[in-house]
Amino acid sequence: MTSNPAAPRSDVPATAAGIACGVGASLFWAAGFVAARHGIAIGFSPADIVFHRFVWAGLVFLPFVARVGLRDLGGVGWAKGVALTLLSGPPIAFLSYAGFLFVPLAHGGVIQPSCAALGGLALATLVLKEKLPAGRVAGAAVIVAGLAVIGADALATIGTHGLVGDLSFVVAGLGFAAFATLLRLWRIAPTRAVAVTSVVSLVDVAIQWLAFGFERMIALGLTENLVQLAMQGIFAGAGATYLFTRSVVLLGAGRAAVFPSLVPGFTLLIGFLVLGEVPSLAQLAGGIDDANAVIAGLDPAIHQSS
Repeated sequence: MTSNPAAPRSDVPATAAGIACGVGASLFWAAGFVAARHGIAIGFSPADIVFHRFVWAGLVFLPFVARVGLRDLGGVGWAKGVALTLLSGPPIAFLSYAGFLFVPLAHGGVIQPSCAALGGLALATLVLKEKLPAGRVAGAAVIVAGLAVIGADALATIGTHGLVGDLSFVVAGLGFAAFATLLRLWRIAPTRAVAVTSVVSLVDVAIQWLAFGFERMIALGLTENLVQLAMQGIFAGAGATYLFTRSVVLLGAGRAAVFPSLVPGFTLLIGFLVLGEVPSLAQLAGGIDDANAVIAGLDPAIHQSS
């Protein structure tokens, strides 16, 4: 694992690889949202799903981080490692999964990635001093329109208590945007970022044991636990984080920030196919708006790689 990723490159293979990584991360996140919604529906608590997302990956990465040095957390440093984990680890994931206690799948699948995209664009401009082309501004405006549609739908169909769930997705999305920005600012390689945050997240073993227990997880059986382990721990957790941070390295934080906007469309499609959840017209409109935002935000990269 190297600690200094290469600067964003303008060659066609790197651009194409960056786009592929971003799309793959979005697909993995969407699958994780659907699995989390299913898990909450059958009786897992948000804390149970958080455990599956981080603890198994942490155990896998622990020997690798220990080999390069636990004293300074593999060269990243404990202060940075803890900060990155707070912004992308158990606290943010708990907020995300808890949102499904209040609102349906489509809300989490649209609001959280949309806020991650908006926050990423803003931070890339303000903190990393990346240029903000007109296409990305247009994409951001489209995302805001989609969020407005989803918010209005929540008030009309769920009521004001649904805003609690929606707000949890907003905070989770902005937290992940800050995580991606810090990776770029601190020049931490994707593999190392995944390894470090997974290892620091092992503190969740004690939290789960002392505060929540394992009774629900045991009662739900081996198969359902394996589903959450695979979907959260492998795909939505380590896999998606690695692919997204790789896209940040290859494309820059500004361009990569638009990829979470693909998650709503993927989530609605997978949720319909797997769970049979039919989105409302307003929720579909929000997902379509976000897909259009990706096209607007990536327009320079698409032309460059064609």
